[in-house]
This record gives sequence, structure tokens and C-alpha cells, in this order.
Amino acid sequence: MSLSKEKSHHHKGRYNGKVPTSNLGPFIGDFREFEAFSDAPTARASAPDGTYLSVQMVDTCQQINKPQHKTASYHTPNLVVRRGQEFLVRVTFNRPLAQSDDFQLEFLIGENPSGSRSSLVVVTFNSRLGGPWSGRIVESQGVTVTLGITPTPDAIVGKFRTYVAIVAGTGMQRTGRDAATDLYVLFNAWCKGDFQGERGKLFNDAVFLPNEAERNEYVLNDHGVMYQGSFDAVTTHDWVYGQFERGILDACIYILDASQMPISDRGNIIKVIRMGSAMINSKDDNGVCVGNWSDDYSMGRSPTSWTGSVQILLQYAKTGVPVCYAQCWVFAGVFNTFLRALGIPARTITNFFSAHDNNGDLTTAIIRLPDGSPDDSNTMDSIWNYHCWNEVFIRRADLPPGLGGWQVVDATPQETSDGYYRCGPASIIGIKEGLLCHPFDSGFVFAEVNSDVVFNKLDRYGTLTPYWVETDYIGKAVYTKSLGSNSPNNITQNYKYLKGSEEDNRTMARAEAYDIERHHSELPETTLSVIITVGQVNLGQDVNLQVDFHNPSDVPKTIQANLAGSVIFYTGVRASHLINHNFTITVPANQMKSAMVKITADEYMPYLGTQRCMHFVVTGQTEDESVSTIKVLHLQIPTLTVTLSGLPRVQHQMFANVTFTNPFNFALKACRLVMEGAGLMSEKTHLYGVIEPQASISWTESFNPRLEGKRCIVAVMDCSNLCQVRGVACVDITP
Repeated sequence: MSLSKEKSHHHKGRYNGKVPTSNLGPFIGDFREFEAFSDAPTARASAPDGTYLSVQMVDTCQQINKPQHKTASYHTPNLVVRRGQEFLVRVTFNRPLAQSDDFQLEFLIGENPSGSRSSLVVVTFNSRLGGPWSGRIVESQGVTVTLGITPTPDAIVGKFRTYVAIVAGTGMQRTGRDAATDLYVLFNAWCKGDFQGERGKLFNDAVFLPNEAERNEYVLNDHGVMYQGSFDAVTTHDWVYGQFERGILDACIYILDASQMPISDRGNIIKVIRMGSAMINSKDDNGVCVGNWSDDYSMGRSPTSWTGSVQILLQYAKTGVPVCYAQCWVFAGVFNTFLRALGIPARTITNFFSAHDNNGDLTTAIIRLPDGSPDDSNTMDSIWNYHCWNEVFIRRADLPPGLGGWQVVDATPQETSDGYYRCGPASIIGIKEGLLCHPFDSGFVFAEVNSDVVFNKLDRYGTLTPYWVETDYIGKAVYTKSLGSNSPNNITQNYKYLKGSEEDNRTMARAEAYDIERHHSELPETTLSVIITVGQVNLGQDVNLQVDFHNPSDVPKTIQANLAGSVIFYTGVRASHLINHNFTITVPANQMKSAMVKITADEYMPYLGTQRCMHFVVTGQTEDESVSTIKVLHLQIPTLTVTLSGLPRVQHQMFANVTFTNPFNFALKACRLVMEGAGLMSEKTHLYGVIEPQASISWTESFNPRLEGKRCIVAVMDCSNLCQVRGVACVDITP
């Protein structure tokens, strides 16, 4: 026997049929219009007048169903419903129903649908047993029958095909394939525990969210904000989620298809979220976004140039090729769109001073040379100025009671989880309580908000000696958007207790019991302290740093100090060296003394590139004490002015105008200006080769609002030497 022939029989004794993984295929002629009964029963009688029953029309009652299911905003010609909630289908027959007539509705999803895998659902309307979805006759008027169908709260999520099948003689006579009757089934945050399962137990959708205001924000809001900058200089970053825009729902289903996720798994909330977390980045699975933190974006678009998720998702669905480029807020924004489009309550989160630790412990090590200057070659850990991730609100049936609710999920590729670059869902309650034994990735998230920053001296022999620890620098603040406004909601208390409190000590002890190592070295006793203060600085202005040394002892202290400054990426990685300033200062007993350090714009501007973050570390040493502190300065830049005019009414013409004046003494080059608004305007682009100093630009686009309510136009300008110049304008659109 040949080797090739032998291989072909390796799975002869096992079922080796292809697992269905495609939801969006054309599926033309995938279901026979007439299917004979296998047991060949006797022919059933026709109606008294001798005519057999047939279907004339199927109406999915979109005008009734969409408002009730809160899906009217989806820009699709097909019905969109939420599982666990009844929707109506109106069937018109060729004659009124007779008592002897028997028919059923059939809902199919994916290829080779099967009742055993819940991808073929039969709904009956008499005493005959059907599938898990329930059905009832709501109304019968003449030849038209209105049917009520309720999917189970754990139904597969995706695009279903609809057929009406009539028992006709020796088989089932079905309607033909009609794409107009296809319908989407989504997760349902409104589905509370009133659905009776097989064992009589009431259960709800795994994403049920009890608060109506939160449902409106975290499922239905298609515009949001994320927070960037630094903890003491927070900037607002508007983002167009656009989950209701044309093609976006199909794009999100395509992501699951591209992942080859089995159709039968797509009702499982945890599996869907974990697959989405892996697929939003392209690191190892050809997913949606290519991460790039290099400052070279010549092969795609800069991460700072995107106004929202829509173009990214549409481009990926159209080409199947990962989209260039993304950083953490782009991953979080696109993931949020994916989640909300499928009906999952989700929000974006910003963690200020987020630890990225290569050792997986609770120590972020900063290494200094004997003179106090930084040792970048040996410092492997990094502190991101901010890091954006997502939270989802779900039931965790796989965890002990009390660990459901908000969960961390993260699509930015950082560490692998079960072999893929993804993170979560990790219970936030579990993180706060130090219960890090539960899936998924709780230890990694715990370290992001709880690490200690340990300053070490490296001597000439390569020995590291810790001399200073900052226990409350990491996870300085955790922000999300407030309900109904763009102001930040500080939810740090959701993630951790007050530092040093009895509850915090208990949490830390519990975390260490799960092999999360923490720094416990004894440090030299220190009375000195140091802080750096600096006011808000606009790009192009001088930087004036004030370094304050506090000496609470009864003797004066002479301090040998070093101020090291760098231009950094927001990830804490140095982009270019800026300053290394040594100075000596004597602080009298029980006093504070300041040193002023000035960095002129002419000194720092050549080193910025497109970065706007400066990172300063002061190290001070006496004969027997050492102290350090960190300061991040985020340079402020001007904004775009966006104005809206015209009658603010659905389908009435309006105009968006963007203006900008270059305030700098240098020209802005290769500028790309983009504007977009969910429910208002698809992405529009205008290019400017050069904007000279003090020169102004003005650009106007017309649009016709599609959706009512509060709507916003977001504009962003990216140039080769200045990025992320942003502006936003909002308007209330009436019906």
C-alpha cells in the first residue's frame, strides 16, 4: 500500500466531516424545496375545497420588530432581532388555514445546518414537537397568519435563513431561498430571567444588564470617547464606533468566519469574546488590525489618523487582509464596535500608568547607573502612560458565584493566552479581591494596575540594589466614559482597594498565594523625598521644571542629583534622549528647596518627531540615602474647529465645516484631514501638501442625517510632523 493511500485512511473509523464555520456564504439552493418523509407516511388530506396549502408571501414585520428589539438603527435591509425575545413573522397562504393543515418555520445558520448543533431550528405552531425556539399563532385573518417566534436566550448569534415548510402529502414542501427573509439574531442585554429552560429553571441571556441607562450607553451608543495623555493632563479622544453603519454587522460576523470559529459555538458568550479578542489583532491569526509602535507608518495609515472603527472593519471585510495600523486605543475602539454590534454590553477603559512587566510579577524595575542616570539597555519593564482596553458585562457561569458582571478584555497584542495574543475575560471583582486562580488572564491584568515601581542601582560589577519603591504609581486612575456625557468616570475603586488599607493588604496576600511575586526587599531607611512639578505646556513653548526636595530631618542634606529627560512613545519606550543634567543642592533641615530646570523649545523640538510625551526621572543621592521620582509631560496642541449648519432633521441636507490655522513657526507637511459621524456621514478625506505658518484652511462637506438623536462629527488631521489634531461638533437631529 502506498503511503498516500495509507494516509487517506487514518481517520476512517472517525467522523471527519468539516465543522461548519461559515455564516455569510451565499448558500444558494442549500435546502431542498421538497423533502420526502423517510418513513413514507400515508398522504395527508387536502382542504375541504380540494386545494393544497401553499405560501404566497413571508413578511418579517420589520416596522414592528425593529423598534421592539431596539435594532432600527442597523443600516441593513434585513430584520435584526435579539435572542430571548419574541419577534413576529407574517405568512400569507393561498387560502385560510384549515384545522388539518400543518406547517413549520425553519431557521438555518451556516453550512450543513443540523438540529443537533442548534444550527437548524424548527418552530412548530401546534401540538407537534419542534425545536428549542418557541412559536405561537398571534393572529389569523383570512389567508394571513401572524406568528410569534422566541429564540432561546442561548441561541446561536449570527445570520439565519428563513423557510416556511408545509406538510404536503408524503413530505415537506418548502418555500424557495429568499435572501429578503434572512434575519440576524444578536445577544440580548434586555433579556432577563423569565425564559424557562429544559429543566424548568428560569434563565436569562448571559449578557443581561439590568440598568436601562447602561444598556443605552453600552449597547446602543455608536459614538464614544477614550482618554489619553497623562494622569494629570487627560485628553479626550472621540471615537466613532459606528456599529449600526452599513456593512458593519456583516463585517463582525465575517471576523468570526475568518477565525473559523464553529457555528455551534457562536451562542457561547465567553467563546465569542475570546475569539474576538484574538481576531481584532493580526499578530498570529491574520486578524483585523496590524499593531505598529515604530513611528514608521509608510505602508498604511497612522494609528492617530483614524476617526473610528467603520473604515477599518469595512476594509478588512472587503479584502480579508489585516489593516495597517493600530495602537491600543484603535484595538479597543474596533473591539468595542465588534462587541456592541453583536449586542454585547461593552465599554472602553483607560488605565493611566499601566505596567507592562516582562517577568509576570508585581515589580516594574527601573535601573539606574551609579551616577543616577538611566540604564535603558538593562531596563526591560515598561510603564505605559496609558493603556486602553475594554470591559464587557456578562454572566460567568464558569466561575464561582459573585464573579460575574464587568470583565476585562483586551485585543492589544501583549501576551499570549491559550496560544493566541488575546486577554480575558477577567473578572474585575476577582482582580480586586486577588482571586487570580480563575480564567482568564487575571494575573496579567492585576499586574497592570497593581505593580510596584522599584528603582535599582546597578554597580560596576553588575549587581542590582533596590533603593526606592513607588507603591501607588501604577494604575493611578482607571477611567471610562460617564453615562450620557463625555466626562470621565473614575472607576479605579472597581479594580483595587485604597493602597495600604486592610482590604488591600488582604488582596495582595491572596495574590501572592497564587504565585504572583511581589517586591519584599528591605530598603534603606529614607527621610528625603522629591517631586517634579510643571504646568501645562503647549507644543512650541519652553518647559520649566521645578524639582522640590523635602528634608524633614534635623540636619541639612547635600544631594547629588541627576535629571534625565527623554522623548518617549506613550508606551514608555524612549524615542530619543533629551537631557541628562547633574546638579548639587543642599536642603536645610526641616525645609524644602527647589531647583529650576529650563528646556527651551529650540532644544526639544528637533527630537520630538511626531511624539508629544516627555519623560523625566530625578534621582537624588546623599551619603546614606537615595530617592527618585518620575514625571510625564504631555505637550498640548491646537484643535480643529468643526461647525455644523443646516436643518438638523433626518434626511435633510446639512453642512460640516472644518477650519484650522497653523500657529507654529514651521510648516505642516503632508496633511491628511478626515471627518466622519455615525448616523450622519461616512468618512470623507481631504489632503493638504503644505500648511504654511499662520496659514488657514477651510473645508466643507454636505451630508444628510440618517439617524435621529444626539449625533457628532469627528475630524482629525495627521501631518508628517504633527499628528492627532482633532475636533468635534455635536447636534441633536430630529425625526
